[in-house]
Amino acid sequence: MQSKPNRILVVGGYGAVGATVVSALDGWFPGRVVVAGRDEARARRLGGVRADVADPDAFRRTLAELGDIAAVVLCVEPPDTRVARVCLERGVHLVDIGATRRLLDGVADLHGLAAGSGATAVLSVGVAPGLTNLLARRAHEAVGGAEHIDLTVLLGAGERHGADAVRWTVEGLAEKPPGAPLRTTLPGHGLRTAHPFPFPDQHTLPGTLGVKRVTTRLCLDSKPLTAALFGLRAAARRPAVRRTLTAAFSRVHLGGDGFAVRADARRGDLHAACAVTGREQSRVTALVASYVTRELLTGSVPPGVHHIEQLPSLAGLPETLAAHGLSVWQRADTPRP
Repeated sequence: MQSKPNRILVVGGYGAVGATVVSALDGWFPGRVVVAGRDEARARRLGGVRADVADPDAFRRTLAELGDIAAVVLCVEPPDTRVARVCLERGVHLVDIGATRRLLDGVADLHGLAAGSGATAVLSVGVAPGLTNLLARRAHEAVGGAEHIDLTVLLGAGERHGADAVRWTVEGLAEKPPGAPLRTTLPGHGLRTAHPFPFPDQHTLPGTLGVKRVTTRLCLDSKPLTAALFGLRAAARRPAVRRTLTAAFSRVHLGGDGFAVRADARRGDLHAACAVTGREQSRVTALVASYVTRELLTGSVPPGVHHIEQLPSLAGLPETLAAHGLSVWQRADTPRP
């Protein structure tokens, strides 16, 4: 009798996020983690295989050859949803750390396919989206259903991010989402000015939480660098400027590696806020992905496609991550009589 699939394929498992995912999962599931990526030599040095998310037919063959993959963790962003479809058609669970709205919406549309095959896909996995979604739900429930939610993300400009993350950030700078800058206090970082930024959580949460308006804003740990970065927003619409900024951010690292995320929910004169702070956003993104994967393999997550805030078993993840240096802060204001 054929044994039940139990191995985990980590695509991009040698990258900035993927290496931490591999390490964490190997600690929980020794001998069951397979490293994969487009660079075959790097993957094979770690005992892994080649897997290119831009080639879904080859990806399908890889899954067929391995034969016993229970879950795939995507630590790189594919160009479209075809790899997700390949996984879900085969009944393979999927954890996707992607942060592009178009792709998240496309995978969400595969809910029926996943439910029919018994597979589960979890989206909005990481810090933003990810922890932002979980904090938004927590603040939303604290006020009994928010009318609007403000999310603020502070990232450390000194952290070394992967190439995909740098490119995504610079591309986002070229957009100008609705909303105005907001001054807010972030635990451990003081009063900051954050600017609207196209994180996908603000598009996901109105549907999953039933909130009319959600705005996500970004700032860096360096106040001068934040001002300079968003001062270039109009110029960043030009491809040549984006290429220059991407190269600069890949080489120059000014600032620290701390990050903070805050959610503010309001309904009438009710207000609730919660926040997390930590270090090394890429590492924490990987830890979120790792804990989500563990829950898929050991818990009772329903089949289908779900954003992280839709799964009650993951609601306490911020506190779980306290063991890895994350601090959690919460406050609720009651109206005066």
